[in-house]
Amino acid sequence: MSDSQIQWPSFPGQATLVGTSPSGRVTVYVDATLGQPAQQNAQDLLADADRVVQANDHFFGTSTGSVNVIVFALNGATDGTGGADHMGCDYVVGNNLEVCASFDNSPRVSALFEAELSECNMGGNLCGVSTGEALSRWCAATVSNNALGDFATAPTWFSDGAQDFVSQTDPTDGSADSTGCGMAFISWLLSQNFALSTIAQGLVGLSANGTFAQLYGNLTGNDPNTAFLTFMGAVQGLPGVNSDDPFGAMPTQQTTLAAFRPRSHRLVRK
Repeated sequence: MSDSQIQWPSFPGQATLVGTSPSGRVTVYVDATLGQPAQQNAQDLLADADRVVQANDHFFGTSTGSVNVIVFALNGATDGTGGADHMGCDYVVGNNLEVCASFDNSPRVSALFEAELSECNMGGNLCGVSTGEALSRWCAATVSNNALGDFATAPTWFSDGAQDFVSQTDPTDGSADSTGCGMAFISWLLSQNFALSTIAQGLVGLSANGTFAQLYGNLTGNDPNTAFLTFMGAVQGLPGVNSDDPFGAMPTQQTTLAAFRPRSHRLVRK
């Protein structure tokens, strides 16, 4: 597909083709006006793309879909803090991804790529709510050894009073409190030896109307109504909530780098 045929969520300029990954599933473009640092980000992403795709396939138990992705100064940033964006939660209207350049720190670009790629596997709606947002951030953290640690929201949730977004799902992907609760809850589930792939596929099966409490019930066989109290008991045993992984359960991944319109789904720092 030529650049002129691609409808990017927001990029208004002329995209320059960098290449297509060996699997044929990821085609990378760049805003060449940003010069060599952005070109390096794009080349590194191209080299890393199939590793990320394979990890994403494992998380969601699928092996379908291809995407275009452009590296540019999203929201004017070139350090990754501009986040990432795409159109919908599938590989049909959501397969054109935008990621922020991160000069001299390409693992952040790979993490942003996975944040959006994961949402393409979320059944068409999950990525617009708090459960899906937390899941996409955990997928991104896992493939990049937490290269986006500065996007953390769990400390905000905790300091704001630790509201219960386990028993209820917030119908937005833009709240630090609900996303943060989800981040901490997934950290806790991981610490209980539930794999991220099990969590991901369980959440997708519940769809946007599901809750973390329902996921807890399905995974453990326990009463879903006890999920939040049990979780908070574990939180209260911690010295604090200072990251999105307060239970220290981050899975390790081998990295290869030293490194809707109708609704838009964007990873941003809250």
